[in-house]
Amino acid sequence: MPTVALDNTITLALSVRDRHASADWYEKNLGFELLVHFDEAGWSELRTNTDGVTLGLGEQMEPMPGNMVPVFGVPDIATARTALEDAGVRFDGETETIEGMVSTATFYDPDGNALMLAQDLSK
Repeated sequence: MPTVALDNTITLALSVRDRHASADWYEKNLGFELLVHFDEAGWSELRTNTDGVTLGLGEQMEPMPGNMVPVFGVPDIATARTALEDAGVRFDGETETIEGMVSTATFYDPDGNALMLAQDLSK
């Protein structure tokens, strides 16, 4: 039995210089569909061609290519985080919330790879 119940969704988060230009590139070249630009949060999301998989674009002044962070959807981030912390999983800071949008929490696997939990608050 897994420690955390995950949704059937995953977001692959990339850092980019210009979210709008990158979203256009992914739409044109890979056929992804723009879902939303959250300009106040520096974040854009596109639906990929794979059910349940979203591409997230986080705007950075100096993007770090190769630094993809899988973002796993959870129904209740507080419950999921507590379960992982109880299992000894290391988190990076507090859970961050953008009201009406999302709550996220970054954690690490045993090799130091960053992963993230996300609860969709827009539903």
